[in-house]
Amino acid sequence: MVHVGVRKVFCCPFAFVFVGPFWGVENIKGKVVKTEDEWKKVLSAEQYHVLREKGTEHPFTGRLLKNKETGMYVCAACGNELFSSDVKFDSGTGWPSFWDKVSEDSVELRVDDSFGMRRVEVVCKKCGSHLGHVFDDGPAPTGKRFCINSVSLGFKEKKGSGGQTK
Repeated sequence: MVHVGVRKVFCCPFAFVFVGPFWGVENIKGKVVKTEDEWKKVLSAEQYHVLREKGTEHPFTGRLLKNKETGMYVCAACGNELFSSDVKFDSGTGWPSFWDKVSEDSVELRVDDSFGMRRVEVVCKKCGSHLGHVFDDGPAPTGKRFCINSVSLGFKEKKGSGGQTK
Protein backbone atom coordinates (compact mmCIF):
# COMPACT_ATOMS: atom_id res chain seq x y z
CA MET A 1 0.00 0.00 0.00
CA VAL A 2 1.26 3.48 -0.91
CA HIS A 3 -0.04 6.71 0.67
CA VAL A 4 -0.66 9.56 -1.78
CA GLY A 5 -1.62 12.67 0.18
CA VAL A 6 -4.51 11.48 2.30
CA ARG A 7 -5.50 8.75 -0.14
CA LYS A 8 -4.42 5.16 0.14
CA VAL A 9 -3.34 3.46 -3.06
CA PHE A 10 -3.30 -0.32 -3.20
CA CYS A 11 -0.89 -1.68 -5.75
CA CYS A 12 -1.61 -4.84 -7.65
CA PRO A 13 0.06 -6.27 -10.75
CA PHE A 14 -2.61 -4.88 -13.09
CA ALA A 15 -3.88 -1.60 -11.67
CA PHE A 16 -3.92 0.93 -8.89
CA VAL A 17 -7.05 0.94 -6.75
CA PHE A 18 -7.87 4.25 -5.05
CA VAL A 19 -9.73 4.29 -1.76
CA GLY A 20 -11.35 7.46 -0.46
CA PRO A 21 -11.78 10.89 -2.04
CA PHE A 22 -9.27 13.71 -2.36
CA TRP A 23 -10.29 15.61 0.79
CA GLY A 24 -10.04 19.38 0.72
CA VAL A 25 -8.79 19.65 -2.85
CA GLU A 26 -10.24 19.74 -6.32
CA ASN A 27 -10.58 16.31 -7.87
CA ILE A 28 -10.14 15.44 -11.52
CA LYS A 29 -13.51 16.90 -12.59
CA GLY A 30 -12.91 20.21 -10.78
CA LYS A 31 -15.24 19.37 -7.91
CA VAL A 32 -14.39 20.69 -4.46
CA VAL A 33 -14.59 17.94 -1.85
CA LYS A 34 -14.11 18.55 1.87
CA THR A 35 -15.01 16.76 5.06
CA GLU A 36 -17.77 18.31 7.14
CA ASP A 37 -15.11 19.28 9.72
CA GLU A 38 -13.20 21.14 7.00
CA TRP A 39 -16.38 22.96 5.92
CA LYS A 40 -17.05 23.96 9.55
CA LYS A 41 -13.60 25.57 9.71
CA VAL A 42 -14.10 27.76 6.62
CA LEU A 43 -17.81 28.67 6.88
CA SER A 44 -19.65 30.72 9.50
CA ALA A 45 -22.21 28.83 11.60
CA GLU A 46 -25.06 30.34 9.55
CA GLN A 47 -23.35 29.54 6.24
CA TYR A 48 -22.69 25.98 7.37
CA HIS A 49 -26.34 25.53 8.38
CA VAL A 50 -27.66 26.74 5.02
CA LEU A 51 -24.97 25.44 2.66
CA ARG A 52 -24.24 22.05 4.22
CA GLU A 53 -27.38 21.25 6.25
CA LYS A 54 -29.88 22.63 3.71
CA GLY A 55 -31.18 25.30 6.03
CA THR A 56 -32.94 28.53 5.07
CA GLU A 57 -32.18 32.04 6.23
CA HIS A 58 -35.04 34.25 7.40
CA PRO A 59 -36.64 36.23 4.56
CA PHE A 60 -35.71 39.89 4.08
CA THR A 61 -32.56 39.53 6.23
CA GLY A 62 -29.89 38.70 3.62
CA ARG A 63 -27.11 41.18 2.95
CA LEU A 64 -27.34 40.68 -0.83
CA LEU A 65 -31.13 40.92 -1.14
CA LYS A 66 -31.08 44.59 -2.15
CA ASN A 67 -27.65 44.59 -3.82
CA LYS A 68 -27.83 46.56 -7.08
CA GLU A 69 -24.14 46.49 -7.99
CA THR A 70 -22.99 45.05 -11.32
CA GLY A 71 -21.07 41.81 -11.03
CA MET A 72 -21.19 38.09 -10.38
CA TYR A 73 -22.83 36.16 -7.57
CA VAL A 74 -20.63 33.24 -6.50
CA CYS A 75 -20.93 30.27 -4.16
CA ALA A 76 -19.94 31.35 -0.63
CA ALA A 77 -18.36 27.93 -0.05
CA CYS A 78 -16.17 27.50 -3.15
CA GLY A 79 -16.32 30.66 -5.27
CA ASN A 80 -18.00 29.01 -8.27
CA GLU A 81 -19.75 31.59 -10.48
CA LEU A 82 -23.51 31.08 -10.20
CA PHE A 83 -25.60 34.07 -11.30
CA SER A 84 -24.96 37.38 -13.06
CA SER A 85 -26.39 40.60 -11.67
CA ASP A 86 -27.95 41.06 -15.13
CA VAL A 87 -30.54 38.35 -14.35
CA LYS A 88 -31.35 39.37 -10.76
CA PHE A 89 -34.86 40.67 -10.09
CA ASP A 90 -37.01 41.67 -7.13
CA SER A 91 -39.46 38.82 -6.61
CA GLY A 92 -40.83 40.22 -3.35
CA THR A 93 -40.15 36.89 -1.61
CA GLY A 94 -37.36 38.09 0.70
CA TRP A 95 -34.52 36.20 -0.96
CA PRO A 96 -32.30 37.18 -3.90
CA SER A 97 -33.95 35.92 -7.08
CA PHE A 98 -32.54 35.26 -10.53
CA TRP A 99 -34.23 34.17 -13.76
CA ASP A 100 -31.27 32.16 -15.09
CA LYS A 101 -27.97 30.59 -14.06
CA VAL A 102 -24.67 31.84 -15.48
CA SER A 103 -23.73 28.54 -17.21
CA GLU A 104 -24.33 24.80 -17.28
CA ASP A 105 -21.36 24.44 -14.89
CA SER A 106 -22.85 26.70 -12.23
CA VAL A 107 -25.71 24.83 -10.57
CA GLU A 108 -27.29 21.40 -10.41
CA LEU A 109 -31.00 20.83 -9.87
CA ARG A 110 -32.25 18.03 -7.60
CA VAL A 111 -35.70 16.85 -6.56
CA ASP A 112 -36.43 17.85 -2.95
CA ASP A 113 -39.31 16.03 -1.25
CA SER A 114 -38.64 17.43 2.23
CA PHE A 115 -41.36 18.97 4.41
CA GLY A 116 -44.13 17.04 2.67
CA MET A 117 -43.86 18.92 -0.62
CA ARG A 118 -42.03 18.50 -3.90
CA ARG A 119 -39.64 21.28 -4.86
CA VAL A 120 -36.51 21.58 -6.99
CA GLU A 121 -33.37 22.21 -4.96
CA VAL A 122 -30.52 24.29 -6.39
CA VAL A 123 -27.00 23.19 -5.42
CA CYS A 124 -23.57 24.43 -6.45
CA LYS A 125 -22.29 22.14 -9.19
CA LYS A 126 -18.69 22.51 -7.99
CA CYS A 127 -19.03 21.75 -4.26
CA GLY A 128 -22.58 20.41 -3.82
CA SER A 129 -23.62 23.10 -1.36
CA HIS A 130 -27.32 23.93 -0.95
CA LEU A 131 -28.19 27.33 -2.41
CA GLY A 132 -32.00 27.45 -2.45
CA HIS A 133 -34.80 26.32 -4.77
CA VAL A 134 -36.07 27.08 -8.27
CA PHE A 135 -39.71 27.72 -9.13
CA ASP A 136 -41.67 28.11 -12.36
CA ASP A 137 -43.11 31.54 -11.56
CA GLY A 138 -40.29 33.79 -12.75
CA PRO A 139 -40.17 36.39 -15.51
CA ALA A 140 -39.52 35.91 -19.23
CA PRO A 141 -37.55 34.68 -21.01
CA THR A 142 -37.08 31.57 -18.80
CA GLY A 143 -40.11 31.69 -16.52
CA LYS A 144 -37.80 30.50 -13.72
CA ARG A 145 -37.24 32.01 -10.27
CA PHE A 146 -34.03 30.83 -8.66
CA CYS A 147 -34.79 31.73 -5.03
CA ILE A 148 -31.37 31.73 -3.36
CA ASN A 149 -30.30 32.20 0.26
CA SER A 150 -28.19 35.35 0.48
CA VAL A 151 -25.87 33.71 3.02
CA SER A 152 -24.97 31.05 0.44
CA LEU A 153 -23.69 33.73 -1.94
CA GLY A 154 -20.65 35.90 -2.30
CA PHE A 155 -20.50 38.84 -4.71
CA LYS A 156 -17.70 39.94 -7.01
CA GLU A 157 -18.24 43.47 -8.27
CA LYS A 158 -17.45 43.97 -11.94
CA LYS A 159 -14.20 45.88 -12.33
CA GLY A 160 -14.62 49.23 -13.97
CA SER A 161 -18.29 49.52 -13.03
CA GLY A 162 -17.37 52.42 -10.75
CA GLY A 163 -19.95 51.36 -8.22
CA GLN A 164 -22.76 52.11 -10.67
CA THR A 165 -26.03 50.43 -9.92
CA LYS A 166 -28.13 48.66 -12.45
